[in-house]
Amino acid sequence: MANGGDHLRGIPNLTEENQSLLNSFRSSAALTPQETATCTQSLFNLMTSNDASQFREVISRLGDGSDLRRMVSLLTSNNAPFLQTARNKNGSNRIQELLGKTDDVDNFFLTAILRRFFDMMSDRDSSRVALRGMRVFSEEKKTAMYDLLIHHAVNLACDADGYIVLNGIIDYFDPSSFYRDGVLYVVAINAHRLSDHAFGNRVVQRVLRLNDLRCTHNVAVSLNGHCVYLSFNKYGSFVVEKLLDTEEAAVMVVGELLWGCDGERLALLARNEFGNFVVGKALRVTQERNRRDLFWGLVNKLMPFVHLLRGFHGRIGAFLDSLYN
Repeated sequence: MANGGDHLRGIPNLTEENQSLLNSFRSSAALTPQETATCTQSLFNLMTSNDASQFREVISRLGDGSDLRRMVSLLTSNNAPFLQTARNKNGSNRIQELLGKTDDVDNFFLTAILRRFFDMMSDRDSSRVALRGMRVFSEEKKTAMYDLLIHHAVNLACDADGYIVLNGIIDYFDPSSFYRDGVLYVVAINAHRLSDHAFGNRVVQRVLRLNDLRCTHNVAVSLNGHCVYLSFNKYGSFVVEKLLDTEEAAVMVVGELLWGCDGERLALLARNEFGNFVVGKALRVTQERNRRDLFWGLVNKLMPFVHLLRGFHGRIGAFLDSLYN
């Protein structure tokens, strides 16, 4: 009768599996290994089910005390099931609802997140759990997570999903944050390695898009002496093009094109399927900024080879011809 009355009042009846799970958390008796395995599977089912009302009812009945701690202890005690839950969209959402409830509960979650930090941060759904923790945990707990974020920043930048998470941090975290600055610095000093990487180059580009003079300077310093090589390559050329957007960095890049290349190598770069975009942009920005020394330096090096630049990717050849017509 009580369960029927609850249902009529809009309070969902718990399934037999979830009622058994609730009873296990309310009991002070230690679970046997078989009971632990059964409860672990039932808890995974509860956390990832499409029926959110069952989860919320269980949490409501557990309260914020020792019963909830027993539940979270079980949820976080084994790396694989916790990560599997966090990487499920429903599971991620429900873990996030539990973060910040009490300091004791947060301790369990922090330990679980730190144990598999890279795996958590290199997945769209589980990273949302970690990022939520970075917002609601105590300062001491946040610091532990930020330290690992900086430690793993380069590897995250080179991961197919991790780079998206890292770019989100660069975009949305407090610009005045010491730890955000730490991430930007790590990316900048590793820009040489990252710029030639399929995913890493996107993180370097994101840092450059901030138009932060210090970040751009740090990236430029890291890439000094490597711009010609990078310009011949697909991913690296994207980063070199972005450097040309900033006057100080553009001077470095164009200087490298002028003094790091003889005319034949510069013409070869201008004919390259990626490098032609770098050379074309270098000509355009130096002309627009009235850097006549750099602009005519490029032109004079390329003109002896203009006949080679009129074919494939011939826009540079056409541009050079237009200067004398």
